[in-house]
Amino acid sequence: MWFVLIFILGGAAFGMTRYRDVKSAVNSSFVPSGAESRDVHAELAARKPFSILLMGINTNSSISSYKGDTHSMMVLTVNPATKKTTITTIPHDVAIKVPGFEKSSPATISSAYSLGQTKTAVTSVEQLLNVPIDSYLLLNMDGMKQAIDDVKGIEVVPDVSFSVAGYNFVKGSSTHMDGREAMAYISNGNDYVREDRQRAVLSALLHKGRSISTLFNQRLINSVSGQMETDLTFDSMTLLDKNYDEVGDHTVEDNLQGSAAKVSGQSMEVVNKAELQRVTDDLRVNLGLSKATTGDIEYVPVQAPVAKK
Repeated sequence: MWFVLIFILGGAAFGMTRYRDVKSAVNSSFVPSGAESRDVHAELAARKPFSILLMGINTNSSISSYKGDTHSMMVLTVNPATKKTTITTIPHDVAIKVPGFEKSSPATISSAYSLGQTKTAVTSVEQLLNVPIDSYLLLNMDGMKQAIDDVKGIEVVPDVSFSVAGYNFVKGSSTHMDGREAMAYISNGNDYVREDRQRAVLSALLHKGRSISTLFNQRLINSVSGQMETDLTFDSMTLLDKNYDEVGDHTVEDNLQGSAAKVSGQSMEVVNKAELQRVTDDLRVNLGLSKATTGDIEYVPVQAPVAKK
């Protein structure tokens, strides 16, 4: 979530001309989701808990023309009272019945975006976990290199030891990565591995963005705004800066755990009700909501399990 605040760190101290440039850059990334949601601006003004669906994609073309699957999905919940932020990863190949696209179902949750764009992706996550999604952020991972360089690099702990593109990564050893090295790190491995590494890189960028006020420069703003879409307005981001300054003090990361299986002849991942309920409970607690039954992924009967690659 703090990655979003890159745009507004420093405020009016940089002058009205820079303020207008920043506002223009942020507004150029504004795209409504089309999904029904709570009034996020009112929630932020009242300093209430809220949620963001963070979606990562990979494209060399304009993000506005992207029509493919999402490569990663994370639900961020932010609670200013407890100063707690949760980052929950949803595996890209979880089997669901995509709302509004029943004839194309069962399908992976990553395909919700390609089928119906942001509205369908947001609605799918809401129905999967029975939690409100107040806002979304769509990020082009291929465009994050410049953002990482502009924050002077990030700290990531590799999950395994390996070498790629001239870089050597050591398992368990905190590694300072520039943009090029970070892109090499997340591009190596199978889908599951890349998904986890994207989350690690984004998480590192989120934390770095919160702590360095020098991020407020036009080069960074332009590089990031051209690689993202969001339904957060500039005014809403300003409220984030004003009302949620200490929320990142306690961050908890989690994964929705599933099992690889054949669903209607396709390799997907299925999640049992107990695991869905666990994640729903954690998210609703941090959003200050009452306990409720988890959502329904509505996949067809599972056939013989298959091993993850």
